[in-house]
Amino acid sequence: MSGDHTNRPVHGTAAGDVYVALPPTAVDATASGPTRLIVVWPGFDPPRTASALATAIPMTGVPVWRVYLDLPGRSPGGLGSGAILETESIEAYCAAVENAARRLPDALAQIRRDLDIPDGPVGLAGFSAGGAAALLALAHGAVPVSIAALVAPVVAPARAARAVEKRSGSERLWSEHAAALADRLDLGTLAADIAGRDVPVLLVGGAKDRVVPAREITALRDELRRHGGRAESTTFRMGHALAAEPGTEPRPPITEAVRVDGALTDWFRDRLATPAPGAAAQAAQAGPDGGSAEATGDTQPMERRHGSWSSGAGNIPGARTGAGLGHGV
Repeated sequence: MSGDHTNRPVHGTAAGDVYVALPPTAVDATASGPTRLIVVWPGFDPPRTASALATAIPMTGVPVWRVYLDLPGRSPGGLGSGAILETESIEAYCAAVENAARRLPDALAQIRRDLDIPDGPVGLAGFSAGGAAALLALAHGAVPVSIAALVAPVVAPARAARAVEKRSGSERLWSEHAAALADRLDLGTLAADIAGRDVPVLLVGGAKDRVVPAREITALRDELRRHGGRAESTTFRMGHALAAEPGTEPRPPITEAVRVDGALTDWFRDRLATPAPGAAAQAAQAGPDGGSAEATGDTQPMERRHGSWSSGAGNIPGARTGAGLGHGV
């Protein structure tokens, strides 16, 4: 482990996986409850590593630790490519998702020791395969979770593979064992378990996503609600990836990542934070011209909230918070 616990990223290893922890440096809000930590997993598509995702979606305006944790193992190929049609790739995907959820209690214990964070519920977040890992961990209930936000989570790897088959004209070469593993990670079958945790869940989809179509996101939202879950969803005009290839090193965020960062920042701030003393006065002094709305996939009118822009139709935000830029990692 290395780093300054006050205002610089901390790098370490937990349960065998590398992590990057961004400290709570927001100046306009403070944590309002027992949740002082959000665990975030990257995907098999860019950004593929903890450090790359921490740069793409830093959630700087959230006044708790954001810990970006690598998925176990290495990806032999992106889910949007023909690699997903190979047995080796889908087995690697399933192992990464299941092992991430299984290792979470041990990883979390190590992270708490490294960062001197007391016990309490955590937030979960993830992108693509990392979103599937977060939902699986939530379904299993291995650790107390207070809130979750998932960006393009792979709802059903078998359906993602079928989409690649149609686009490429190639056939799946999965073994029976690999097919069984993929079916086991159909998150729709776990909707009752996820909803039963009574955790507010945000699902973010992309209107141009060919790996996890937006309809899969809304279908999972509806299934969670059918089982009594507290699920919301929002869609942006974006594809699946949130960074340019290869997506393994920190790079300046692309437009899609900036939009998603704003959505997740508002989601967590609304539920985990309270304005710092004087923050409201500063926002009022800035006036209505203190920022500009980012174009999004939402078509509702936009309104200004605590330094960020969000959909006037509800609590789902539309663009990046004005709380600040991400840390260099």
